[in-house]
Amino acid sequence: METKWKTPEESTDGPYYLEKVYIPEDSEDDYQYEEVMADDDFSLTEGDEDLEAAVNAVRDLATDTDTSKNVSSAKQPISHIPETIDDFFRNYLLKMGMTRTLDSFQIEWFEMQRKGLLKIGQVDFVPDAYTHNQLLVNELKNVQKERDSYKQAAMKAAETLVKLNKERDFHRMHHKRVVQEKNRLIEDIKGLKRHYASYEPALRQLTGKYQASLRQKMLVSLERDRAVGHLHNLESTLRNAHSSPTVRPTPKQGIDKPQVQPPGVQTGTLSDSNTCPPSPTAATDPSANTRHLKDSEFPASSRVNPYLPQIRALQAQSHKGTCFSLTASVRANNMPISCLALHPRKMIVAASGDDHRWRLWGLPAGEMIMTGEGHSDWLSSCAFHPNGGSLATTSGDTTVKIWDFAKGVCILTLEGHMHATWGCSFHSCGDFVASCSMDNTAKVWDLNSERCRYTLRGHVDSVNSVAFLPFANTLLTCSADKTLSLWDGRTGLCAQTFYGHQHSCNHAVFNSLGDTIGSCDSYGVVKLWDVRKVSAMLSVDTGPHPANQVAFSPCSRTLAVASNDSAVKTIEVASSQVTSLVGHEDAVQSVIFDHKGEILMSGGSDGAILVWS
Repeated sequence: METKWKTPEESTDGPYYLEKVYIPEDSEDDYQYEEVMADDDFSLTEGDEDLEAAVNAVRDLATDTDTSKNVSSAKQPISHIPETIDDFFRNYLLKMGMTRTLDSFQIEWFEMQRKGLLKIGQVDFVPDAYTHNQLLVNELKNVQKERDSYKQAAMKAAETLVKLNKERDFHRMHHKRVVQEKNRLIEDIKGLKRHYASYEPALRQLTGKYQASLRQKMLVSLERDRAVGHLHNLESTLRNAHSSPTVRPTPKQGIDKPQVQPPGVQTGTLSDSNTCPPSPTAATDPSANTRHLKDSEFPASSRVNPYLPQIRALQAQSHKGTCFSLTASVRANNMPISCLALHPRKMIVAASGDDHRWRLWGLPAGEMIMTGEGHSDWLSSCAFHPNGGSLATTSGDTTVKIWDFAKGVCILTLEGHMHATWGCSFHSCGDFVASCSMDNTAKVWDLNSERCRYTLRGHVDSVNSVAFLPFANTLLTCSADKTLSLWDGRTGLCAQTFYGHQHSCNHAVFNSLGDTIGSCDSYGVVKLWDVRKVSAMLSVDTGPHPANQVAFSPCSRTLAVASNDSAVKTIEVASSQVTSLVGHEDAVQSVIFDHKGEILMSGGSDGAILVWS
């Protein structure tokens, strides 16, 4: 028999009523119904036949039970509920992947439960100790994994520590050795200082003697010039008084006579002999001052520059400012170009490079006219002879070579420098060429006698450039010792020294009038010097890249600078305004103006000659 509850909507007699339903024993389902145990806390009072009151009582009991549970749960912490045996087996079999055993277990379990053969009282829970042991086993496994990882990290750290200890011992030993060397060097320096201090009196005495000898040499030179002039006057008087053919000629007349010249050589031309008589100490050797039959005479210093009217005309022209633009480019060499030189009268440029050759180019067309090869090392500079018929070149092989364009060969090799030669410059008369070298000296060579006339000593570092003042006997040199010097080419004596550069001076040049000097150094600082006042008149910083060469325009209003940052920089002398001309792909090594100052040419380490106009 089954009792069913009906709602008030389903009933017409009252809000609730009980209905009896009879279930026959021969029912098709074999399910065994279990008897519901009555709750001791729930009881109905006898004689209470009101069903609604019973339902309300049940509701109140449920409310009280929930309230007591909430209160008890708030007062006491929730304890761990152990897992039942059947759930434990299911979880275990599922974790182990035993699905068939799990299916068999569930089939048999639910069948026994349906038939009532399973005794619920005997189904116990898994002991908390076992569950705790399982948790401890899992934790132990995790701890073992962490231990293994820590072991590996500790082994790596131990190896690193051993390596660091070895490096520390090595550096400590090296430091001790460096300290010992430093102490030994300090002792050596102290000893050298004491040794140098002992030589100071002797050095001062020698310096005084050197200055006295220079003054004596200058006086002797002046007396000699005066005596030679007096001799010329006497000879002229004798020739006028007596027309005797037995009068002995002077050395100058001996050069003019054809019988004392080699066959095929005319007065003022270059000999095709490649011998070099002097040694690097020729200037200090008394025999070097001995008069040679072929020695040339320096022109008088009172000469006037014949190009002054043209220079004045250029300066008088209207000046609209310098604005150069790239108009032509010539790929002149596959290797860096070290120097450019302009022909005295034509638009022909000589270029020297690192490939041991020099080349002549016709610009702006860019036609190669001639090339020459003979140096055994890189070429550092080149310069045209004043008549435009020959070229002088300097090289890293320590020599200076003179090349004749008509013959197409080297006609003279000047040897005497001990290190690489950096630059060269012809005297305006064409009989002398000056060269400078890394051996801290400059030399004046006589092309007729093919020997070194003077060695200019005074710089204490490499002499980087040399230039003759146009139509004068004055020489300008600049050096890595940060100074510029003016020399008397007739005596080889230093006349004046300019101080002001803070770094190695790379190049120096006169302007067209000869009253201003432009120079540049290895930090890009360009200075203008007043020759008469012997002082700096302008300083412009174009750095921080080195400035390799400077060149004045013919009107002396613009100064071009070859910079190591692959740009040609122009400086307006009046306003000190700097303009950069970008076109080279590498450092610019040389810059020159044309004869009118309308075209600027530059050569660089990219092997190109650029024409700006």
